[in-house]
Order: sequence, then C-alpha cells, then structure tokens
Amino acid sequence: MADEHRAAPEDAGTIELNVNGASVRVAVDPVTPFLEVLRNDLGLTGAKYGCGVEQCRACAVLADGVAVPTCATAVGSFVGRHVVTVEGLSRGSDVLHPVQQAFLEEEAAQCGFCIPGMVIGAVALLDRTPDPTDAEIRDSLAPHLCRCGSHARIIRAVRRAANSLAEARSVAPVAGGRPR
Repeated sequence: MADEHRAAPEDAGTIELNVNGASVRVAVDPVTPFLEVLRNDLGLTGAKYGCGVEQCRACAVLADGVAVPTCATAVGSFVGRHVVTVEGLSRGSDVLHPVQQAFLEEEAAQCGFCIPGMVIGAVALLDRTPDPTDAEIRDSLAPHLCRCGSHARIIRAVRRAANSLAEARSVAPVAGGRPR
C-alpha cells in the first residue's frame, strides 16, 4: 500500500479502515468513492473502474465476506468493516488463493479487466456455497459483466476452485486430529 497519501480536502478527516487484514488510516473526505481511496491512496489497483455506477462489478471487494462494488460507495461506509481486495486474497507473493489459481489454470481471463471482480464474486460464492451448481455460479456472477465472452472458462474456474477447496478441507486437520 502506498505510504504517502494525497492532500485531503479541507473538510476531510482521517478515516481508519481494515483492508487486507491491516489497519490503515487515510485523510480523505468520507464521501469519496472507496475505489478512489483503494487505488489512489492505498495503491491497491486490482479493483477496476468500469462503469462508475456499480453495475459492472469490476470494482468489487469483499466487505465482511460479501462482494460489494466500490466505485460509487463512500469510503465512510466501509469504516468498521473487514475489507479484502483481490490483492489480499493471496498468501504472500507466491501463493495464490485457490480461486485465483483456478482462474489461471482455466485461462479464464481474456482481456482481464473484469477478472478481479469475478474472482471476488467467486470467493464470496464459495464461502457461502462450497459446492455450487453451474446455475448457482452463473446466478452469483451474473452482476459481474464480462464483454469478452469468457463465461464458460470462468464457470470452469469456479468449479475447479470449489473442487480444490473441498480437497483442502478434506485433508485439513482440525482439533483432535480428525479431518474436517
């Protein structure tokens, strides 16, 4: 994340946010679109500016586990919430989240512009529905627009990620040494 922040308007205050597990403070007007803060103040450029009216979901992040658009939502509405961006899904620089890995393996991206939002949407889906049907995948990702027509590969990627996460759950030990 960027260490330096842009000069805040006169009426700005300091806002504290929880982004990707870190507490960050930014000096911005609380009505500033969150996407602007993510990209310009925090240096997190994964979420994209697409439509500007929260209809394409290229700007989506997870807020308390729910995929939400950020291009027109005020940063102040994210105070007290746990926000995860597409950058925050991976564990370090060399271990991708299973959804990110599946999108790579299925070559789900064509131009790639929608992919950060699609990945966020897929993570939210798999967190609440670990074994979704193809219809559930389509319904969940319907608000995320892709103009390249990569939908079939994206659905395969989400299915692959669901299988990968299921395998990980079946071998992960829990208290008492039994698999989940």
